[in-house]
Amino acid sequence: MTIKPLRKAVFPVAGLGTRFLPATKAMPKEMLTVVDKPLIQYAVEEALEAGVEQIIFVTGRGKSALEDHFDVSYELEATMRARGKSMALIDGIRQRPGSPVYIRQQEPLGLGHAVWCAREIVGDEPFAVLLPDELMVGKPGFLKQMVDAYYKVGGNLIGALEVPADQTDKYGIITPGQIDGRLTEVLEVIEKPPIGTAKSNLMTPGRYILQPDVMRILDNPVRGAGGEIQLTDAMAQLIGKQPFHGFTFDGQRYDCGDKAGYIEANLAVALARPDIGPHVREFAKRLVA
Repeated sequence: MTIKPLRKAVFPVAGLGTRFLPATKAMPKEMLTVVDKPLIQYAVEEALEAGVEQIIFVTGRGKSALEDHFDVSYELEATMRARGKSMALIDGIRQRPGSPVYIRQQEPLGLGHAVWCAREIVGDEPFAVLLPDELMVGKPGFLKQMVDAYYKVGGNLIGALEVPADQTDKYGIITPGQIDGRLTEVLEVIEKPPIGTAKSNLMTPGRYILQPDVMRILDNPVRGAGGEIQLTDAMAQLIGKQPFHGFTFDGQRYDCGDKAGYIEANLAVALARPDIGPHVREFAKRLVA
């Protein structure tokens, strides 16, 4: 079996972020910060750590701040240099392999449609998909863990995380086949099964490694849940035809598309920081008391 290298990653970032209004009225939700770094930067760094060479953003209207973030800022850099300040944080954003590519999703037709918009850039190569509002904290990062597994089994991999049995109706749930450590054969993915009917407690967070065949399926889309073009529906057509596995993450997930999850992420990341962790911990103790 020949396994093609994974060089490209797609970031669907065209969403309006209505759950975070009014903060996202004029600012992309992907630019919301966890401590001092935007969500999109966490996701891009995760992809680069995994060996991705080309970053593909599928954007929409009002996303210019996201593009500016990964661009050169002459005024800021000149000021910092003149004041003798470290350039490490800015250099870490832009001086890496893979200049970003930006594609516009002109209609909000669903995740499957957003991924399909990147088809010309993806070409005939496997590619990753990362949803930035799912913040994955682990060492190595989630995508690096998945890529290591991908080079062993090939085919398609989707992220997997265990959730309590009483929450399986909130997510896409994997119907498992054979299990080998953190790899689980995927027989089916069922979107939001009713309580008591799920075949496992493995949900699918926003990390995927997919073969380009999924783009050809999305060329002739069928509207799914919510009247949108669902990536899950297209992936389902590859199950049984190509190797398809779920990979359980060794780390922590924070749902930053949810206000409570976003606050949890900020608190957890802050507590883990040596520069501010002790202060935040003492403040949290006083606040709870």
